[in-house]
Amino acid sequence: MIGYVTLGTNDMARAATFYDALLGEIGAKRLMEGETFIAWGVSMDTPGLGVFKPFDGAAASAGNGTMVALAVDSKEQVDKLYKKAISLGAADEGAAGPRGENFYAGYFRDPDGNKLNFFCMGG
Repeated sequence: MIGYVTLGTNDMARAATFYDALLGEIGAKRLMEGETFIAWGVSMDTPGLGVFKPFDGAAASAGNGTMVALAVDSKEQVDKLYKKAISLGAADEGAAGPRGENFYAGYFRDPDGNKLNFFCMGG
């Protein structure tokens, strides 16, 4: 159901560096970009993630309760990507680990304060 998710940024260059490095780890690349946005994905027919300067011209801010969850294939990939995000300047919001019986995730905030996680399903 999800076509794409957008996150606000006040520093496009910083966001581009962060997401190029992080999303490149799961095979995503820039699919579209303009003066006020960049969108990443693995193809145009699968869900993507974009960072945008807000259309209204006001400062971007992270939404309280808003989160983007990025699915991966294994616990090892969650661990690797969570550590990569932290090494790129993300803030910890919950280290990678089990959350219940069949859910494994690592939570972080990007340099703009947006909350994301990498997760996988299964024991």
